[in-house]
Amino acid sequence: MASKPDEPTDSPDSPDSPDSTDPDDDLASQAPGPLGLPSSTGPTGHVAVLPAEVLEYLAPKPGGVILDCTLGRAGHAKLITPHLAPGGRYVGLDVDPLNLDFAREALAGAPARVDAVQVDVVRSNFAAARSALDALGIGRVDGLLADLGFASNQMTDPARGLSFAAEGPLDMRLDPDLGQTAADLLNRLPERELADVIYRYGEEPMSRKIARKVVEARRTSPILKTSELAQLVREAYGGGRAAQSRMDPATRTFMALRIAVNEELGALERLLSELPGLMGEGGRAVIISFHSLEDRLVKHAFAGLHRDGVARRLTPKPVVAGDDERRDNPRSRSAKLRAIEWNGSAARDSATDSASYAGKNWTRQRDSTT
Repeated sequence: MASKPDEPTDSPDSPDSPDSTDPDDDLASQAPGPLGLPSSTGPTGHVAVLPAEVLEYLAPKPGGVILDCTLGRAGHAKLITPHLAPGGRYVGLDVDPLNLDFAREALAGAPARVDAVQVDVVRSNFAAARSALDALGIGRVDGLLADLGFASNQMTDPARGLSFAAEGPLDMRLDPDLGQTAADLLNRLPERELADVIYRYGEEPMSRKIARKVVEARRTSPILKTSELAQLVREAYGGGRAAQSRMDPATRTFMALRIAVNEELGALERLLSELPGLMGEGGRAVIISFHSLEDRLVKHAFAGLHRDGVARRLTPKPVVAGDDERRDNPRSRSAKLRAIEWNGSAARDSATDSASYAGKNWTRQRDSTT
């Protein structure tokens, strides 16, 4: 049965817990500039978050094999690859063909030391990480990195429809080959299902009113533009509530549709469930999340692996950006890094029952987040 929107269906981390996540803080820091646009980007159109912390917890070594599940604009890749020389291998996955082309060129023009490292750039969702490694003849990796944020250049491109700062189509696909767009969902889903999506993935308390407003509007004409949706959400909020919000009222709805279109949480669940079969002995997995739904999944997965003796948590509490980085790169304010290290032979033994572990663990996690 679908969850009832506008009423909580799971208990978030306790507010007084040091690693609890405030959704408003998450979203406000992802969009510190006006109307959802990041307020700072680097020369590549993106600034990699927590660079020093990624190197510390991933601990790349000469000859090692690293799987970058979210290559993006190669910000982290350019930092990590020199540490793998000589004889190392770096596999970068991404679903965005434009960013893959950019990353390929960026890594090709990296310092000469990187020439001693084999770099494989692969168009693939990290949910299919196992298949991507199999195709390259790689069994296990020494390190795995997943930066779950999207690149700033994706956010600022009006054609993507990820931001309501500029007029654009309601697309929101990070992979242009995905079937349905945000507009497809928005104009097809029944009111109750649309409200569920907005509540579940955006943690939006006004989800029912927003869905009702959307359904009323689409009876006249389809909702196809970012500005149209943003205005409908603001109207659903009303002037009083909108004025009291720390962010634009449309922020949560846009995030919810993006997550739904790209099946982001499902992909993360799949990756987490397959970790035991990906990691080598002593290998480290580092995951950076940007909102509470992602962080909760990573937190519980790592806690379970630690409890079962499969791996050791390196970060009992999430690692966050320091004051200097938060000032220079506002996008880093909501970044939370968690890391885990596989225990010796436990990595080998866990492969045989990773599928059953995934089935038990992720059914439970899905139930707790929907």
